[in-house]
Amino acid sequence: MSARFPDVLLPSPPRVGTGGRMRLAKKVALVTGGGTGIGAATARLFASEGASVVVTGRRSGPVAAVAEEIDGIAVPGDTSDPVHVAQAVDAAVSTYGGLDVLVASAGVGFEGAVGDMEVDAWHRTLDINLNGPMLVSRAALPFMLERGGGSIVLVSSTSGMASARASAAYDVSKAALIGLARSIAVSYGPQRIRANALCPGWVTSPMGDEDMDALGASLGLSREEAYRLATEDVPLRRPVSPEEMAACCLFLASDESSSVTGTTLVADGGGQAVELTSKAFGLE
Repeated sequence: MSARFPDVLLPSPPRVGTGGRMRLAKKVALVTGGGTGIGAATARLFASEGASVVVTGRRSGPVAAVAEEIDGIAVPGDTSDPVHVAQAVDAAVSTYGGLDVLVASAGVGFEGAVGDMEVDAWHRTLDINLNGPMLVSRAALPFMLERGGGSIVLVSSTSGMASARASAAYDVSKAALIGLARSIAVSYGPQRIRANALCPGWVTSPMGDEDMDALGASLGLSREEAYRLATEDVPLRRPVSPEEMAACCLFLASDESSSVTGTTLVADGGGQAVELTSKAFGLE
């Protein structure tokens, strides 16, 4: 490994057990985007913590594989489709008797600044990244109310807090998710429903890998070197793992965060804490 890209190892998946007590015992969870990345890691972790899990996502193969692995239910489909959303929620309620936790993790990203991106790409991004979480939250709320409360976790991004040069639709959709979480928290807090946004930075997920492969190809770097370049100003000097993000989802879903609602949990290795213009003064 070159001196420019020192070897930085990701930690082992976090140990989240609490002395044998399962944090989501007798809970029912619905995880969207559950076939890969953060969604798949969250479905696995929730199941290991006692939850009955319904997994949904656009690619039927990965969704079915995750569901089989955790002894859950797969409902493949697109959460921007209200019919599919109703089917996914109904699967949770009819099979397990209710719904307590929703993690909305499905997402896509198309490049483009406002002036040159395709309008269809703009609409598709908002449909999946914003309308989908709204629709599935809307469908889940009545059943959470029947259970006397619940937790909704909307997987946003640090891109919802700081913009890239050619990422208009993605950045806007992720910023709007933060507002959606706040709105749900304010509207339904008196009924004991909590809603929070999770904002990862670079994640070693299929979406992140695709971006790093493109960056690496343009600079003659491996995927690992591209990740290191993309995170060289992040205090932890590395991307985060899907398992680390799943642990954040577990905290927000469980009673351990019983007083946490309407907030944004940034889990990006410290990237948002960095004042980048200080590099011009050699104050790295």
